Amino acid sequence: MNNTKNLPLVNDASRRNFLKLGGAIGLAAAFASSIAACGGPAATTTGATGNSSPINKDLTIEAGISYALSTGFDPISSSGATPMAANLHVFEGLVELHPATREPYNALAAADPKMVNDTTYQVAIRDGAMFHDGTPVTAEDVVFSFTRVMDPANKSLFSQFIPFIQDVKALDAKTVEFTLKYAFPGFGPRISVVKVVPKALTNFPAGSDQLKSFDAKPVGTGPYKLVSAVKDDKIVFEANQAYNGPMPALAKGMTWLLLSDAAARVTAMQSGRVQAIEDVPYLDMQGLKSAATVESVQSFGLLFLMFNCTAAPFNNKLVRQALHYGLDKDSIIKKALFGNAKPASSYFQEGHPDYVKAKNVYSYDPNKAADLLKQAGVTSLEFELLTTDTAWVKDVAPLMLESWNKIPGVKVTLKNLQSGALYADRVGKGDYTVVAAPGDPSVFGNDADLLLSWFYSGPTWMDKRAYWTTPERTQLQDLMDKGSRASKDEARKITGQIVDLVSEELPLYPMFHRQLPSAWDAKKLSGFKPLPTTGVSFVGVGRTA
Repeated sequence: MNNTKNLPLVNDASRRNFLKLGGAIGLAAAFASSIAACGGPAATTTGATGNSSPINKDLTIEAGISYALSTGFDPISSSGATPMAANLHVFEGLVELHPATREPYNALAAADPKMVNDTTYQVAIRDGAMFHDGTPVTAEDVVFSFTRVMDPANKSLFSQFIPFIQDVKALDAKTVEFTLKYAFPGFGPRISVVKVVPKALTNFPAGSDQLKSFDAKPVGTGPYKLVSAVKDDKIVFEANQAYNGPMPALAKGMTWLLLSDAAARVTAMQSGRVQAIEDVPYLDMQGLKSAATVESVQSFGLLFLMFNCTAAPFNNKLVRQALHYGLDKDSIIKKALFGNAKPASSYFQEGHPDYVKAKNVYSYDPNKAADLLKQAGVTSLEFELLTTDTAWVKDVAPLMLESWNKIPGVKVTLKNLQSGALYADRVGKGDYTVVAAPGDPSVFGNDADLLLSWFYSGPTWMDKRAYWTTPERTQLQDLMDKGSRASKDEARKITGQIVDLVSEELPLYPMFHRQLPSAWDAKKLSGFKPLPTTGVSFVGVGRTA
């Protein structure tokens, strides 16, 4: 199998300010609590980890999923954590990133994208590729899949990830040519965000009955076909017997039980009803080790502090710095997350390919916090901390208050809100001072450009949520623009400058990066790897018993 090894990785790509995600609130909320990049994971494992028994393709895989169905499956608009995880099995891009390792490999592409010149690539489709309805995949289907995402009228979130594409055309029945607006070295891995769909089933107006039908029961080229999906119940898949790509189904089918209740997931794992679950409650990790392999994988997924930078005294960076110094992060992580997180020493988690230690690292120092407040002229500070109602965030928040309320003159109260209400009713109207919330754009990719741009480029977060419009904001944007034209080594230096700047100004900055626990039966599954994201992947996974 050709694994695009000669392609530059995404983190080497030119940096472009491509994320202007005004319409992405729902997606950010869906993934906020649990999605993360796979970069140098630090893992905690208990139980057996290997299974060398032969795979029995006549068996099915059962799994426990944490989230209900929040959207449909059409990959132009699917934004829920569970349907996007399902789509990893149902659809393919020309190139895919392995869900666990994040390494690129050719999926529908027969070989690595051919670079004709800096702004032209050609990609051939693998011979014999078929959609689930038995129709062959053509270059026209690929062209349509990209132009459909790129069309502004369709308002696809994913268009923001491929701004470098100027045009896509079919050269013949099996070859597609991409013309770029500018050189983009990470072209191969980045086009994985677009999944190929059959033009005959999707070339209809938005809201049409045909598209609604496709959204409910999608047709892709992946190793599994979606048979049925029932909100708050289950998703059923069957193996795609016509699949001839690099990642064939290794089970007869799959049933994903939608178990949003944490206790129900744990019970399903303990009883043997399922072979794997995601989102193991931290409290239950030790208890599960006698029944399953449990692994906690380091993620990019962060809990951030965001400030209303127009509201005094939070318009003073010294106050923002004081509140970061005033958090006993080690104690919070130990008590609320049972040690399954690492205090932030950068915007990126330690072990990420683009990690660089920030100029400012906010270890617990209540005396320094008090001194910074004094320097800012603040003798009494009372405010309300707003958080999302995510379960683990609700565990963390009271401990944050405990730390802050020990600082002389500081009094903090707490309010938990549903994510949509938090951003629409309070943050979007400027009706807040401090927010602690989870976030993670790394489901889309692992490169510094994407991860930094999600929060710091474009108007969504900085202009419309943090209200950070100072000269330093302009300086940051200039650095990101400069990075878009930089060589690999220069781009890395610029990334370090960006990290230093945001660690100094702190309009939005991580408190810590989480570790994400999964559990599975290593005696019954072969090839399973826990994801540093919401969901589970059974790409390349089979049943042995």
